[in-house]
Amino acid sequence: MSGEESLNHDAKYELHRNLADFQPSLWGNYFLQYELDPNIKAQIEALKGDMRKILVSESEKPLEKVHLIDSICRLGVSYHFEDEIEEILQNIYKNNVENGEITLNDNLCSLSVLFRLLRQQGLHVSPNVFNQFKDESGEFSERLIQDVEGMLSLYEATHMMIHGDDILEKALAFTKIHLESIANQSSHSLAIQIKHSLRQTLHKNLPRLEAHRFISIYEQDPSHNKVLLVLAKLDFNMLQNLHQKEFGNICKWWNELDVPNKLPYARDRMAEGCFWAMGIYFEPQYSKARIIMTKLIVIITVIDDTYDAYGTIDELELFTKAIESWDISCLNTLPDYMKFLYKIIFDLYIEIEEEMIKEGRVYALNYYKNEVWFFFIIYVQSYMVEARWLHDNYQPTFEEYIRVSAISSGYGLVNTTCYLGMGNIATESIFKWVSKVPKVIDAAIVLCRLMDDIVSNEFEQKRNHVSSFLECYIRQYNISREGAVQEGRKRIVDAWKDINKECLRPTDVPRPILTRILNLSRFMDVIYKDKDNYTHPEGEMKTFIKALLLEPMQF
Repeated sequence: MSGEESLNHDAKYELHRNLADFQPSLWGNYFLQYELDPNIKAQIEALKGDMRKILVSESEKPLEKVHLIDSICRLGVSYHFEDEIEEILQNIYKNNVENGEITLNDNLCSLSVLFRLLRQQGLHVSPNVFNQFKDESGEFSERLIQDVEGMLSLYEATHMMIHGDDILEKALAFTKIHLESIANQSSHSLAIQIKHSLRQTLHKNLPRLEAHRFISIYEQDPSHNKVLLVLAKLDFNMLQNLHQKEFGNICKWWNELDVPNKLPYARDRMAEGCFWAMGIYFEPQYSKARIIMTKLIVIITVIDDTYDAYGTIDELELFTKAIESWDISCLNTLPDYMKFLYKIIFDLYIEIEEEMIKEGRVYALNYYKNEVWFFFIIYVQSYMVEARWLHDNYQPTFEEYIRVSAISSGYGLVNTTCYLGMGNIATESIFKWVSKVPKVIDAAIVLCRLMDDIVSNEFEQKRNHVSSFLECYIRQYNISREGAVQEGRKRIVDAWKDINKECLRPTDVPRPILTRILNLSRFMDVIYKDKDNYTHPEGEMKTFIKALLLEPMQF
């Protein structure tokens, strides 16, 4: 059945369509042509051995190792040296931190990098180390304006802040205003880097995008480590080839389903969904996780558009009941296009279930059946609530909106699902922890919802659409749109502080588990900073995908 025939199944179902003007896919069949280069891995292994020797070599200057580790992280190869980095930073922490305060007395740049790396590693250190850079009045010294590299490093460090870090709040305000001034001086050697940092801070950037950007910067540094540079380029190309092959296989699945033709009202965002999954986990061992997550993301995109931009209220009620029943026999009650969508969802969850059985991970299977499916049901139910609000022209209170939209954002569902393909690192205790929706996940959900609402609002309100955070806040508190946006951004800042705090030791779960939540939040900061680049991928999103999936590093 063609897309047109599928959607024209019954005249009564063609009333009151709330269509959105979505752009078609930018990529076509581009990702169907790649194969892995078998020679890269051997070269990488040899270079990794050389770098390990450099890392574990003795040094009387600990901050030299700190800068080397910083380069390794920014070049995107730290996942090869996790044990060595942990040992080095633990030794520095043991020997140079007392009662949470760094005792080293060095330049602003080095201390800022050390502070950022220790917190990045989950080690709690006080920002009091930066008091030495204040003047007699307790403000940051104007002499620092001449130390542009130091100010830039301090600015990056401030984004590790948690609640109560007043020193970092002051440092952020101080560095930002002066860096903005310097960034406008096009002749300054650091102007381009400063502009990038002001727009996209290191801590909130996706690791692969930072690696792509930093490799060229590192190469131009005359003091760069040649072994490390070659390793970073080879590793980038190896990962690019791996991701290309994975995404090509997923594109074949998507094309065989023929979703764009059968559900033409929905966003066709396969390449963008692959990019999203890669943002959550790029490492080779998480291939299966990327595949599961990509399929989930593109499917929930179609579900979103079905509830938000196409389905009638009667159709949506039928579809919601079918999901709640979770019985393939429910297909008989649905219009044709919904039968197709229901079958895709059903098949994905059967695929996940079969994968868990094949791996013999009974606890993961039980979690999947009891928790993930529960989250999927309440996710669909939240869409139904919003559809009823729109149909009945009901204006929810701010509290009602936050409660429902936190679920309809889909981030709770994504967070509960993202560990299923991670293998044995996702133990039974991890799934129990996730099921309780801990504070770090709750903060990520808030961040996601608000960033999405702020940048998507104008496009969504061009058609009949349920109220967003902005409309609800404006209406309830009699405030301007600008005031509502400021309130939303304040809550986003607070959510980041919560995420940073929950990533500090002691943590309830291992760091690789927390990193998925951190990366999901980073994706939002990158892709939803100024506009919804997922829905409108023709600008920055297209550039990002080209950088990571189409353009190999040159030697």
